[in-house]
Amino acid sequence: MADFTETLTEKHIAMIAAQPVFFVATAAAEGRINLSPKGYDAFRVLSPTRVAYLDLGGSGNETHAHLAADGRITLMFCNFQQPALILRIYGRGRAVLPQDAGWESLAAHFTLMPGTRQIFDIAVESVQSSCGWGVPFMTLEGERDTLKKAHRQSDPEAWEAKMAKRIRSIDGLPTRATDRYIAGDEG
Repeated sequence: MADFTETLTEKHIAMIAAQPVFFVATAAAEGRINLSPKGYDAFRVLSPTRVAYLDLGGSGNETHAHLAADGRITLMFCNFQQPALILRIYGRGRAVLPQDAGWESLAAHFTLMPGTRQIFDIAVESVQSSCGWGVPFMTLEGERDTLKKAHRQSDPEAWEAKMAKRIRSIDGLPTRATDRYIAGDEG
């Protein structure tokens, strides 16, 4: 049976901190539903009613487009160890780019990585926890460094030009492009 709370509890926060991967789902009124896996040390619980995650430039920018159009977002964490648990955070989010007011204070919660594009700031509306009895046991071998490596090796001007062209989602919804290449603390 699923349990709902209006905010994250200490138990939820501890479970989130132990997970090496999480999933992000967004949708607009029309078009595709986006579901993306996320890794790295990119998620932060800012308060029981606010979370954020760091986003690197990748193949698209669907989450940004959907949040601009609709605002709804669902985040899911699965415990692949014990105890069996699935946690979903339902909320409303917004993209905060390096050129936006509030970037500096939000970015201070993260170790910026090469290719950092934006941070998604999410207001928690409700939290659902349920059994994860159908989720297999899995162990982490390690993170893939490929995306960060590709960003580290990018020419900053070429990277900015590439990101400047990404102003539409795959369904044609508008996005805003970041205005600068961030080498990050790992760069």
